[in-house]
Amino acid sequence: MATKQLLDHLPAELTAAFKGKRVLITGGLGFIGSNLAHALVALDVNVTILDALLEEYGGSNVNLRGIEDKVEVVNGNILDEELVNKLVTGVDFVFHFAGQVGYIDSKDKPFVDLDYNGRGNLIVLEALREHAPKARILFSSSRLVYGKIQTTPVTEEHPTEPLSLYGIHKLLGEKYYAYYAHNFGIHGVSVRIPNPYGPRQQVKHAKYSIVGWFMRLAMEKETIQIFGDGSQERDYIFIDDIVAALLYTIVNGQAGEAYNIGSPERMTFGDMVDAIITTVGAGDKEYLPWPEDYEKNETGDYVADTSKIELDTNWRPRVKFADGIAEMVAYYKENKELYW
Repeated sequence: MATKQLLDHLPAELTAAFKGKRVLITGGLGFIGSNLAHALVALDVNVTILDALLEEYGGSNVNLRGIEDKVEVVNGNILDEELVNKLVTGVDFVFHFAGQVGYIDSKDKPFVDLDYNGRGNLIVLEALREHAPKARILFSSSRLVYGKIQTTPVTEEHPTEPLSLYGIHKLLGEKYYAYYAHNFGIHGVSVRIPNPYGPRQQVKHAKYSIVGWFMRLAMEKETIQIFGDGSQERDYIFIDDIVAALLYTIVNGQAGEAYNIGSPERMTFGDMVDAIITTVGAGDKEYLPWPEDYEKNETGDYVADTSKIELDTNWRPRVKFADGIAEMVAYYKENKELYW
């Protein structure tokens, strides 16, 4: 794993901000939360994880291999107000990842999405207001808050007209953090994450991890289907860059603000698939017509403008896709039986 490489690129003043502190990670057994936990443990942080272990969302104790005895894991639900109140008491930082994680599922389960991505945020924020008002909190939002892309690169000033309930509720969460910062002084920030990939990502199905799913198909020598001509651009961001962004932003970000993160390169969908097939050394691809109703959810090209987060926090993306996918493939080849 790249924990050491990640930490080697962090400035001493940033890592010092976490040393010996108490951190709560909600949804910490999932992809992003568990990778963050590994980094924080290496920084000598007291880490508590709250996770409901809802199978479809990819959370697994397997993701903590190597640090199992260095973190406290609480099996519980973010909607349990009494439990959340207890866990936030005395913490210094909260990284909030617990939530419904698929825009497709939000259509079929709208009230589940509202509960986890709406009410769940309010429960955490109210708990902080009452029991840890000096703590800092970071909320994992999504690029899907923007909806149909009008101009690229996309700045935070781009209109926010989400095309899914998932995007709507993520935007609602961002509004909560801005409200609590303005009215109660809660130091909350939001990070708009594009297409993440890397080790410990859920690869059992295609709903939540397009890069991970395509990697699995290639490893199984299957054919990857591409809708259209594959020319649509996307940001694919490696987990090390995400974790670094989270650390920089919760310390240096401005309260109530939302920040884009993104990759250091522009990449088409087709190029992403080619890179996976080349790195795996197996698999194939085929091009198919777009489904009839694709425009209802297709946002168009998305490339993030990261000027704001770079200016406010000094974070910079570092990992190129070729390097990130090579590390991801190596991880799953070694640990295939744990994730299939």
